[in-house]
Amino acid sequence: MKYHNSQAPVYRGEELLCLNTGGKFRFITAVLLLTLVAAGVRAQSSLSLKQAIQIGLNNYGNIKAKEAYAKSSAATVVQAKLDYLPNFNLSAQTNYGTANGLNGPAYAFGPAGIASGGLPLASQNWNAAYGSLYLANVNWDFFAFGRSKQKIAATDGKRQLDVSDLSQEKFQHEVRVAGAYLNLLAAQRLTTSYRKNLDRADTLRQVIVRKAKKDLLAGVDSSQANAEVSNAKSVLLNAITFEDEQNSALVKLLGTPPQKIEADTVFIANLPKTLPLSQDSLAATHPVITYYKNRIQYSDEQAKYFKTLGLPTFSLGAAIQARGSGFNYSYSAAHPNYSSSLSDGLSTDRTNYVVALGVTWNIAQPFRAKQQVKSQRLISEGLKDELELTRQQLVTQNNFADAKLKNAIADYYETPQQVKAASDTYHQKLVLYNHGLTDLVNVTQALYALVRAETDRDIAYNNVWQALLLKAAATGDFDLFYNNL
Repeated sequence: MKYHNSQAPVYRGEELLCLNTGGKFRFITAVLLLTLVAAGVRAQSSLSLKQAIQIGLNNYGNIKAKEAYAKSSAATVVQAKLDYLPNFNLSAQTNYGTANGLNGPAYAFGPAGIASGGLPLASQNWNAAYGSLYLANVNWDFFAFGRSKQKIAATDGKRQLDVSDLSQEKFQHEVRVAGAYLNLLAAQRLTTSYRKNLDRADTLRQVIVRKAKKDLLAGVDSSQANAEVSNAKSVLLNAITFEDEQNSALVKLLGTPPQKIEADTVFIANLPKTLPLSQDSLAATHPVITYYKNRIQYSDEQAKYFKTLGLPTFSLGAAIQARGSGFNYSYSAAHPNYSSSLSDGLSTDRTNYVVALGVTWNIAQPFRAKQQVKSQRLISEGLKDELELTRQQLVTQNNFADAKLKNAIADYYETPQQVKAASDTYHQKLVLYNHGLTDLVNVTQALYALVRAETDRDIAYNNVWQALLLKAAATGDFDLFYNNL
């Protein structure tokens, strides 16, 4: 990415005063301010790319969220396995009330009514005593044509999907952090180049002003030199603004409080130790491809689970129950034998047990399940199309990365020669100008050519690493980039 100085200048505080007013004092103030800005940047501790990647992985909110989702899915798998176990219930209760019986049917609409057991008497009475119920029962859907097993498989598919989603998010975030870091590094190198440009322009202006005062040069050269210095300051301020923008973009990806980051320039000055020019295929474990494959697998497992919902369920049940009552077995209208003592109600009088084997089948459910299966299989087909599209895009990106990497390497070897030629030309024009053999326009053009060559060199170095990062992102192997740092 190259920086274009066509943007409108953005000035801050005293810098605006320095650029909008004339005078030697204000010019010196501007230079001092720019120097202080540079010193402030250098005062920041350097952050390596490896450190930036690790900080981003540890702090970025999206990654933390997907880690929580993956853990949640793992807990759901355990829950699905426990769902197959029998339900074992224990119950104990005591009640106090009357026991008036009545011959006749009853049906509870909405809330259930009171259940009272007793002989139907000739008239209402309000005799009341305590009663108790103790119950233990086991219910187990022991066979449902693989429904429980398929439910476990479906939940495990969701777990694998969330784990792969986390992996691809980490992979993409590594690429994003590395890309933002390289952008910041390029912006800082451009700022350095434009700061050197300001120094050269100011040095030339001082020489011209001294000669103009001695009538050795025309006064118009002095005005032109002042204009070039002002332009150099504007370009530098634009570069500083652009650097701040890239710094902010990187900080967002790191998930840290706002801070000024100084990128490490050690590795950028050299070519990567190993260049994967021969690696044309995608990695077998490409995180993005794996994520799409797991989406398809999860959808297929869901379809299999939905199919089992239309099949019968075989259940086994067993229960033992003990009851107690304050009403005596001979209780009647003629002999109202009952006790209102709590202890009489809590003691057990009768015990029963039951063992049951049954099958349950909602004959309408297969028709519903069939449509669920059909819907889920169509989703799987759509996911396969998305996978194929993603694969095609990655292959195209990989081919482009190869071309970009080769061109970036070629440019890497060309730019030093351009810088040397531009530097020699500038110094030659400067010497000729000092001896009155050329005009200031030629010197200025040579200076522009030198600045352009230096910025092209800085960008060329950065482009090699950007191309390598693109290659790693396309193939799905971040180590191609990381191991060269």
